[in-house]
Amino acid sequence: MSENRLQYETSPYLLQHKDNPVHWWAWGPEALAEAKRTGKPILLSVGYAACHWCHVMAHESFEDSGTAEVMNELFVNIKVDREERPDIDAIYMGALHRLGEQGGWPLTMFLDSDAKPFWGGTYFPREARYGRPAFVTVLLRIAEAYQNQPDNIRKNTEALLAALKESPNETSADASRPMTKDVVAAIARAVDREHGGLSGAPKFPQWSVFWLLWRGAIRYDDPNAQEAVVTTLRHICQGGIYDHLGGGFARYSVDEFWLVPHFEKMLYDNALLIDLLTEVWRETQDPIFKTRIAETVTWLKREMIGEAGGFAASLDADSEGEEGKFYVWSAAEIEDVLGAEDAAFFSRVYGVTPEGNFEGHTILNRLNSLALLTNEEEAHLAKLRAKLLERRASRIRPGWDDKILADWNGLMIAALSRAAVVFECSDWLALAERAFDCIVTKLAAPDGRLFHAYRKGLAKAPAIASDYANMTSAALRLFAATGSERYLEHARQWTRILDKHYWDVQRGGYFTAADDTGDVVVRLKVASDDAAPSANAIQLSNLIALAAVTGDVQHHERARQLLEAFAPAMALGPIGHCALLAAELDLDRLVQVAVSVTDGTELRGELQQLSIPGALEFVARPGTSAGPGSLLNDKTAINGKSTAYVCIGPVCSAPIQDTETLQETLRRARTELDTAT
Repeated sequence: MSENRLQYETSPYLLQHKDNPVHWWAWGPEALAEAKRTGKPILLSVGYAACHWCHVMAHESFEDSGTAEVMNELFVNIKVDREERPDIDAIYMGALHRLGEQGGWPLTMFLDSDAKPFWGGTYFPREARYGRPAFVTVLLRIAEAYQNQPDNIRKNTEALLAALKESPNETSADASRPMTKDVVAAIARAVDREHGGLSGAPKFPQWSVFWLLWRGAIRYDDPNAQEAVVTTLRHICQGGIYDHLGGGFARYSVDEFWLVPHFEKMLYDNALLIDLLTEVWRETQDPIFKTRIAETVTWLKREMIGEAGGFAASLDADSEGEEGKFYVWSAAEIEDVLGAEDAAFFSRVYGVTPEGNFEGHTILNRLNSLALLTNEEEAHLAKLRAKLLERRASRIRPGWDDKILADWNGLMIAALSRAAVVFECSDWLALAERAFDCIVTKLAAPDGRLFHAYRKGLAKAPAIASDYANMTSAALRLFAATGSERYLEHARQWTRILDKHYWDVQRGGYFTAADDTGDVVVRLKVASDDAAPSANAIQLSNLIALAAVTGDVQHHERARQLLEAFAPAMALGPIGHCALLAAELDLDRLVQVAVSVTDGTELRGELQQLSIPGALEFVARPGTSAGPGSLLNDKTAINGKSTAYVCIGPVCSAPIQDTETLQETLRRARTELDTAT
């Protein structure tokens, strides 16, 4: 079988299609030039390596010679890895949404020869079923319309591009914006009180929603919001969405109980859950959360380290052509590994039955009893899990997408940096620093600008705003953890690049694509929540932190401009902007805490065992600093005894040297209200 042009790519997803009979092009100037030369419409297919339905459509249609013949005759066919080019994916997914269609992958879009979208969908079966037309039927109809109805095609492209260009602050917003406290209360009421998560199915972790809930729970002393977060996390940690043998969380649950996952594991989900679990553990001291964090980091070290110490993108849902086959068990196999007595004990705890809970097999879970057992029983279960993990290692593994993405690495580096400090795990910090070094050495150009993706020695794809925002967040977390000003300098440099190449000078806010990204038909600008927080939400937190640690008021002014840019959108849809609302809570009243350590660990322990979400926290030692412009910069130990300082906005406490006073001051700092929120 001959290979198509995708054989020259590095993306694992694109390489999955190199043997297709489809004459695929990768997105780029050559493919776009071919469309213009031939006058053919473009068939754009977007997916990612761990996508189950992408595999289904590939096997049904792209590997079928008859379907490929129609595609090759009528279209210029372009494949895009949505993880490698999230800016391209966002444009055409946005176009699909504006057509009134539900999004998802594979994304199948039809573009004119100038790459402007006019129609699309997601998965199309080879034969008509699921209420969807056969793929070849769609191809023939689209080609006929493109040839014979040029005016309609042009009207569609113009309308879609106009809708995509619409800026949030061009939208009228006559309604007054609700108080953030009321938004938090409304979301808490929408949470499934029994199982956690937003009510209904499927259920996603939705970090932005639950981060705002947690922030609101602390800021407004809202027990309903706190219980909503804790209930959700306990069910996620004990449900089938968590890999109880190997660690790590799947992307979402198809049901309302967190039992049956879509088995793919994504780096960003695990980063965000580690971060949220760490913060919630500080308040609750729930051992389940601490255990799941440690197990997930172990999984990360064992299975997700890519080139040069960077973190790989994902693990597939499928193996041997079946979703979840690598992860599920039969009762007979568990008994074969563990023996009858231990298998009976294990099966009671993890819900294993002869009939199973997923297509005749069992997804391991502890939803029937969320609480941990005795220390002795848990230790025994750990030994049993280790035996099963060893047996599982002999199975054919799911596909591994080992490309290094700057933005997803930024999320994981930030999460590990905080967790390393909270749980005093120096090896976690070393893991974060190694990944950071990978990004700045392998994905950075000589001028300091980043690439988005790296694999097989090649950095490629223009950076998007999230690459800079997430890596800036990572740099600030590492600065707080280590006191090394090299991290602070990276944060300042990347913020300068964002301001120069991504800032909307007319209306404010950061575009997704840089001003010199030449292959996008429109520059999007979003602050709404997706599976991961937007660049604008992350960078708002970064700007507030940078203003605090550097003393540069321009960062604070830019933060205000960013909020003004999205104020109408936040007023019209506050629940769609949870991450931005959460970041806004720190504007003008950012909490900064420093403990200058000389003796013992009492004050440091007090700091790490009370949740102060959003705070800048420093454990200072000789030679470290809270930042050249920070209010904490010159705060040192007094009389050779560890001393803490707490600042709220521009006002700092007196020196604190006893745990009771520190706890009282921290509790007051995190709950004092700003009437503007």
